[in-house]
Amino acid sequence: MIEFLQQQIASEKSSEMKINRLREALQLLCLKIMHDKGYFSKVAFVGGTALRVIYDMRRFSEDLDFSVINKKDYNFSEIISTLEREFKLSGLELETKTKVAKTVQGSMLKFPKLLKLMGLSQLEGQKLSIKIEADSNPPSGWQLQNTVVTKIYVLNITHFVLSSLYATKLHACFFRKYVKGRDFYDLVWYLGKRIKPDYELLNNAIKQTEGKDLGLNESNIRDFLKERLANIDFDLVKKDVERFLEDKNELELLKKDLILSMVNQK
Repeated sequence: MIEFLQQQIASEKSSEMKINRLREALQLLCLKIMHDKGYFSKVAFVGGTALRVIYDMRRFSEDLDFSVINKKDYNFSEIISTLEREFKLSGLELETKTKVAKTVQGSMLKFPKLLKLMGLSQLEGQKLSIKIEADSNPPSGWQLQNTVVTKIYVLNITHFVLSSLYATKLHACFFRKYVKGRDFYDLVWYLGKRIKPDYELLNNAIKQTEGKDLGLNESNIRDFLKERLANIDFDLVKKDVERFLEDKNELELLKKDLILSMVNQK
């Protein structure tokens, strides 16, 4: 497995990009295990990593995010245990720290010694991590799609359609408790593609977390975006997302005036 992983990162020049490629190879292996074990009948792939894996968005990610679509026989701890077992069968040491909360369930997968084995760190204790989260009670309104992905492996992945993914991203951008720059890079991607969000899902998500019905729709979404964007610190946005970009020149896209002009052209 180490030799296989070395092949996946061989074309990259910088350590930063090698680590991004390495993490992505492990993320794809997670998705393959989930595909092989039939877990996509229980959960749908969502979030920014879904955009990269399925739609070739040009930024890397640390996370794998899912929404539960079928609660029958769904067991988050079982999924993590399966990943841990299959990684060990592949010859990779894996540590997991799982928190099964009432709604959002999460686990940190840590690969000890891997960075040193790959020649990417001199420190024995430095660990590469992947965070996995599943929303066990997603707001209603989502729609599903299946896509065959051919990246290292051939997988049939169940995921939210783009309009549903966009709705969840808008909710993350403006109702997360902190600014996550990767969200706003993704927002630029959606705006550039002229995707329309699923307003039913977006409003249900806001109701669920904020207890408010904002009644967002095609006629008022521009005003909402402009009002919310006015409060975002784009220096923080750039600082957060920079290490995940394939092309650092894309940081120039993360300017408030440019994004507002994209909103006005929507």
